[in-house]
Amino acid sequence: MAINLQKGQRENIDAPKFTIGLGWDTNSSSTGSAFDLDASIFLLNDQKKLISDENFVFYNNLVSPDGSVEHTGDNLTGDGDGDDEQIKIDLTKADAKVSEICIVVTIHDADNRRQNFGQVRNSFIRIFDAVTNEVILKYELEEDFSIETAVEFGRIYKREGKWKFEAVGVGMKGGLQDYLNKYQ
Repeated sequence: MAINLQKGQRENIDAPKFTIGLGWDTNSSSTGSAFDLDASIFLLNDQKKLISDENFVFYNNLVSPDGSVEHTGDNLTGDGDGDDEQIKIDLTKADAKVSEICIVVTIHDADNRRQNFGQVRNSFIRIFDAVTNEVILKYELEEDFSIETAVEFGRIYKREGKWKFEAVGVGMKGGLQDYLNKYQ
């Protein structure tokens, strides 16, 4: 049975192989331009810095060097129910330097399209077992991010040899480059 988390809550992840599903719906009347939300992963070391540029997994770099993270591809519309983008994780392949996996969603070209997360609804992140497809946990963003164009949905981190998920839910007015600047 899935555990529904609130912002700031943490939960153990006992499955070494799992999939992160991210979903959202956009308000069609808001700006006249289509929304393109992008999920990205940052593989960080103990100092919360990218291990290398190749450990930034996104629509132009779909697999991490160690093979532990695989982005299944960019969904340009976010239409339909269920997951809009998925990332497959295999912690057994994770480089020993990886202590945190940061999960971020940004709105592509948000400034030019005059878009923000206040125009996005039903946003969620869920983690499900890659073998059984059983949902392990789910976090639904409930905040109104009226100026933010990027949101850190969650993070997976290692403490005392165990992996945990934290529901972060923190937004920023910025994009992928701002997160790169933060983690490089």
